[in-house]
Amino acid sequence: MTETESALDGVERVVLAHGGGGELTGRLIRDLLLPPLANERLAPLTDGAVLPWEEGELVFTTDSYVVTPLEFPGGDIGTIAVAGTVNDLAVMGATPVALSLGLIIEEGLPIEVLKRVIASISATAREAGVEIVTGDTKVIERRSGDGLFVNTAGIGRLRSGTNLSIASVEPGDVIIINGRLADHGLTIMSVRSGIEFESDLRSDARPLNRLIGRVLDSRAEVKFIRDATRGGLAGVLADISEESRLSIEVDEDRIPISPTARHAAEMLGLDPLSVANEGKIVCVVAGDDAAVVLDAMRSQPEGREAAVIGRVTSTDPPLVELNTSAGGQRIVQRPYGEELPRIC
Repeated sequence: MTETESALDGVERVVLAHGGGGELTGRLIRDLLLPPLANERLAPLTDGAVLPWEEGELVFTTDSYVVTPLEFPGGDIGTIAVAGTVNDLAVMGATPVALSLGLIIEEGLPIEVLKRVIASISATAREAGVEIVTGDTKVIERRSGDGLFVNTAGIGRLRSGTNLSIASVEPGDVIIINGRLADHGLTIMSVRSGIEFESDLRSDARPLNRLIGRVLDSRAEVKFIRDATRGGLAGVLADISEESRLSIEVDEDRIPISPTARHAAEMLGLDPLSVANEGKIVCVVAGDDAAVVLDAMRSQPEGREAAVIGRVTSTDPPLVELNTSAGGQRIVQRPYGEELPRIC
């Protein structure tokens, strides 16, 4: 029996008493949650964390994560919770510094699952170079059976001179993505549906702050960055077109999508452009700087398959058009609803 199992009295699943504020709560936090996340700012377990700060502007974000299943090829809810919040800071032009972690645990969640999720949170935070500095844990009665819900809030330092805004987008700019689309959402749906593919389909969930930092350090004229999560590429492009009042023309042949993902999308009746991603960003860049941004992205593992997929035009009325592989055109619209519920 391990030290953690002994401290938890051999309990195999979370029970309501783990959230009651008593001895079991202390053991859960002290013996299971704290060791993988340990750092000097979290250690005091006070009501908040005190962080040093330099002059400049602060970026603050928060997000909640509800994923079914909790674990899937390529990651789990913990991976997404850290990477998603880190990426939300990074696409704003911020250097992520610290995160909070809120856990809402349903009674009955296996202790071993919780341990694996916390290990993923720890590993993903180390990869991103951030610390979990404060948090909260609640245990609730069994309800939906999903087992675990996570909230992470994050703060970061805004990079000096950075001003990423759709208002800066203009005709002649190009659209760049950092790699293959749809792997995350299709992985989740395939696991739920019990569908197996000849090649492994894995989630792309990972922090992108280092890749984005390379792009911004390249001194290219980067106008706007957004991560293509819920709504996928289609949702991001629709937002850019709508808010800028400009059109976007995208070439289907240039969009990196693996054969396995295409096959999975066809089987599930989904448009891969609308499927959520957790490790992909959409960048709008001045046309003359496209090569510089591609070089910056391709210098990082998560950007090796970066590609220019389209361009901004002044065509009226503003819309997003896809030049299809068959030689035709179709309008790309924002998804009406969430096609893949509970994937981020």
